[in-house]
Amino acid sequence: MQSIYYDRATDLVHALQLGQQPGARYIGGGTNLLDLMKGDVEHPSRLVDISRIGLDQIAELPDGGLRIGALARNSDMADHALLRQRYPLLAQALLSGASPQLRNMATAGGNLLQRTRCPYFTDTAFDQCNKRKPGSGCAAQQGYNRMHAVLGASAACIAVHPSDMCVALAALDATVVAAGPRGERRIAIADFHRLPGSTPQQDTTLAPGEMVTAIDLPAVSAAPFAQHAHYLKLRDRASYAFALVSVAALLEMDGARVRQARVALGGVAHKPWRLPAAEALLAGQPLSDARSRQFAAQLMAGAKGYPGNQFKIELAQRAIVRALNLAAAGTAGEQA
Repeated sequence: MQSIYYDRATDLVHALQLGQQPGARYIGGGTNLLDLMKGDVEHPSRLVDISRIGLDQIAELPDGGLRIGALARNSDMADHALLRQRYPLLAQALLSGASPQLRNMATAGGNLLQRTRCPYFTDTAFDQCNKRKPGSGCAAQQGYNRMHAVLGASAACIAVHPSDMCVALAALDATVVAAGPRGERRIAIADFHRLPGSTPQQDTTLAPGEMVTAIDLPAVSAAPFAQHAHYLKLRDRASYAFALVSVAALLEMDGARVRQARVALGGVAHKPWRLPAAEALLAGQPLSDARSRQFAAQLMAGAKGYPGNQFKIELAQRAIVRALNLAAAGTAGEQA
């Protein structure tokens, strides 16, 4: 049995000091890390408990944006009046994930750092997994791959990122705030998660010893998009299931014409998938089914399916069109 040291941090400075020790991992709600430890996937030698260092507040920023502390619970975020009013897309995404019990424990920072639910990663009975055991291969490519990536994958890994929250954050142009030995830095959400490339074991661009302290939502994402926001999640069952495909759609409308569009996909790649250049196809145009299908095809350009998940390519395109129509209509969040 592996020995594990446990330290409870008293404040951020103390947490960062403890986090510099070899084998240290920060733990907040623990809904993902503890499962992986019990499954013999993760092997930290020291747990640094950061649950009592005060990063659980949700507060308005001076510029009208919103700062979400890294330790804010998913349930508290989804129920926060200002977040629901200005960023309904994020509230919808949070409520579509996990179960009420898990949302009461899971934190914003932990959600950002979720690891894939690929069975070849989470089950150590399978030897081939480059994410868990670099250089061993990717068993999913020749095995069960129904839930796996069709965009941005590599020869080393075809796993997907499981978070619903992060898909909404990608559409909202959120910023991740991190602290570490060299001080604080801000990371655009588009740059926070990595595509697998040849190093799929590296999920994010966080440096060793760094810790997520907050997520900032920009003010420009608020009023124009709040009336036409929709998070659509397609999955095998109505609750407590990860997305086959999810779509976070934000529209700023001028009558029937789209002023701006932001669309991010989940369940299809190693990170939330968004192509801002493709969104220009919708800007300044009436939202028709033909234009939505053209945009969906562009967003899914280059998709590569495997025998078990080839269906995702068409499913994603249909979901994009549906989500755009629901967002344009101002329809409330739906979990499909």
